[in-house]
Amino acid sequence: MIRIIPMLAFVLTACASEPATAQSTQAPITGARVAAEKPFVATPVDIFDSPWAMTFLPDGRMLVTEQAGKLWLVSSNGSQRRVIAGIPKVDSDGQGGLMDVVLAPDFAQSRRIYFSYSEKRGGKKGVVLARGTLTPDIMCIRAPCPSFNSLVDVKILFRAHPYVSGNGHYAGRIAFSPDRQFLFFTNGERQKFDPAQDPKASLGKVLRLTLDGKPAPGNPLAGKGYDPAVWSYGHRNPLGIAFDRQGRLWAQEMGPRGGDELNLILPGRNYGYPFVSNGDHYDGRDIPDHPTRPEFEPPKVSWNPVISPAGLMIYSGSMFPAWKGNIFIGGLSSQALIRVLVEGDTAKEVERYDMGARIREVEQGPDGAIWLLEDEGRLLKLTPKQ
Repeated sequence: MIRIIPMLAFVLTACASEPATAQSTQAPITGARVAAEKPFVATPVDIFDSPWAMTFLPDGRMLVTEQAGKLWLVSSNGSQRRVIAGIPKVDSDGQGGLMDVVLAPDFAQSRRIYFSYSEKRGGKKGVVLARGTLTPDIMCIRAPCPSFNSLVDVKILFRAHPYVSGNGHYAGRIAFSPDRQFLFFTNGERQKFDPAQDPKASLGKVLRLTLDGKPAPGNPLAGKGYDPAVWSYGHRNPLGIAFDRQGRLWAQEMGPRGGDELNLILPGRNYGYPFVSNGDHYDGRDIPDHPTRPEFEPPKVSWNPVISPAGLMIYSGSMFPAWKGNIFIGGLSSQALIRVLVEGDTAKEVERYDMGARIREVEQGPDGAIWLLEDEGRLLKLTPKQ
């Protein structure tokens, strides 16, 4: 399919920001500060129907998921795309749908991809981790290419448990460990609160699995009565996860009213939800703040007003050299791209770029460009402003 998208670059400007102020007992609480004039140009490349996630193939093409259940193969310039058949049926009610997609560590040899989606079984719903193999023609770079475009040998590797009613807080983000031996998978607490602290449930947890979806050996809580896949717990709705260049795992978390978080994920730690949060319940009921319960791991950054975080990327490219090691988070209600500076084990928001749309996903391209997916559908490529 040939796609014609206006390629006129646009540059948006905003006013200056101030860094978050550290407190001695808890993470910085940030306001809706907006960054100085943007140092990048944002170029529209393509448009989708409620996109959720994306990843890059070795040749620069992209895989993009849509909430309703479509997986697209997209050319590097957005001029061509086609649907990849073979995705299982998804339940796309509410916050459900086809979610994350990542390449297997050995993708160049195996052509495998990992993906997550929500499904309905027996009247209840949950998030699934699955794997499949792209048919060989998907790697064709020069025309003519075969007409096959499918995902085969699809296998369900892990189902969150228990399945519950409702359509929210699936999470479903995927990241591979730097040694490429393990897979980390986020499970939201499904708006049920208590499962985040339930040792037998995978809900409200960050999980560490083998590449075949089994509990990884050596998980920190396996011998203490917890589900053997649990790496950390007490999470609400972790919608972004990534390793930094030091091998540390970071995750952002959609909090309640006034309680969005960026966390450094440590093995075996309890991050406190729903017992503590720097926000309150949406119905106005108070939740004790993190400093009241020092036994729980506090966030490195929290936001009030909220940013509604979605997608997380840690920059390592050369196109924006000053940003190496910085964390980028997409903001939904804040309609922003948030840049977070990491120094040792501390972090603080340093810039916020007003994008004028809900930002669902943030990814780094092979050339170091930054790519965004808007909830409304646009795929944007960010390159340095000349």
